[in-house]
Amino acid sequence: MAGAEAACIFCQIANKSASATLLHTDEKVIAFQDINPSAVRHYLVIPLEHIPTVKNLERRTEDYSLVSHMLEVGQTLLRRDAPQCTQYRFGFHQPPLNSVNHLHLHCLALPYMPRWKCVKFLSVGSLGFLEAEKLLEKLKPLPPIISKV
Repeated sequence: MAGAEAACIFCQIANKSASATLLHTDEKVIAFQDINPSAVRHYLVIPLEHIPTVKNLERRTEDYSLVSHMLEVGQTLLRRDAPQCTQYRFGFHQPPLNSVNHLHLHCLALPYMPRWKCVKFLSVGSLGFLEAEKLLEKLKPLPPIISKV
């Protein structure tokens, strides 16, 4: 593991050199509970590959597929572990407001606990919390251009 990845706590969790109770693991992502939860249930879903932030994602099939998979995993976990909750939020903090430079999806089963923690998840332009669905809209690949010759 090189440079930034070696110092990245999420890369260490993904490589099992740092401890975390994994809620889900597959060939693309892992999921675990946030160490400082802001809601009744607060999980993080991260890619195994080190991708620093949402700013490193592009409008291409691979990135769209990854974020879509992260969202599906988060939704499945919260439906399983917090079925009594009627409101969920899924999204990403954007630089400079992200706390760890490794892409991570926040999966929240509301209400916020304590209530003031909702401030961390406000959507305020390009600096706020970016809802997963909004990111997927930005990443959705454009259909190929078919030219008539």
